[in-house]
Amino acid sequence: MESFERIYDRASSRKGGAKELLSLLPNKITKRQINSLADREYLAEMTRKVFQSGFIWRVVDNKWTGFEQVFWGFEPAKLELASDEQIEGMAQDKRIIRNFTKVKSVRENAYFVKELSDKHNGFGRFLSSWKADEVTSLWLYLKKNGCRLGGNTGPYFLRVVGIDTFLLTKDIVGYFIAQKLVERHPNSQRDLKVVQQVFNEWQKQSGMTLAQISKIVACSVGENYINE
Repeated sequence: MESFERIYDRASSRKGGAKELLSLLPNKITKRQINSLADREYLAEMTRKVFQSGFIWRVVDNKWTGFEQVFWGFEPAKLELASDEQIEGMAQDKRIIRNFTKVKSVRENAYFVKELSDKHNGFGRFLSSWKADEVTSLWLYLKKNGCRLGGNTGPYFLRVVGIDTFLLTKDIVGYFIAQKLVERHPNSQRDLKVVQQVFNEWQKQSGMTLAQISKIVACSVGENYINE
């Protein structure tokens, strides 16, 4: 395993210097900021990532006002009670992307968000209770208990709401394969544990967040980090 210092130096050289590299890094989000978000905001971003998965992101963003209208402002308490007929009607509404399976996932995730919010006094408090050095366990929890939150969808959702996490982008996966740390895209618990341990070690060496480390690793190896 390479030292983080070596990775940082390579990324810095590729990006034109340390100052330029640091300007690309995401800011750290505090636990207080995470806890302050309303449950509807979490459900909204969860929905955005579900619909963006396998689709052109900007198309979803351009229709977002319609999404907010069709999905009742993303209030979990309302959406979890939506009838099958109402879900079918939403799936036919031209203001959004008409994908029945993804539309149905909004109701499922509304229930998921509300259930955990009731238990933890806010969905944000549930998310922020997870330690960064175990974030892949949170990925797996979202995949198992949420709807359509597997693959990169769950991690991208976590990143956008401020949870500290790395991302398994093309560049990151390529790096781990090239270094013979994994043989393929990490999906199994075993491979995810390996990746988590490596990031944890880099965090000890650097004092940076997982999100910042992830960006630096991506910058050190390729040009596909635009969504990092």
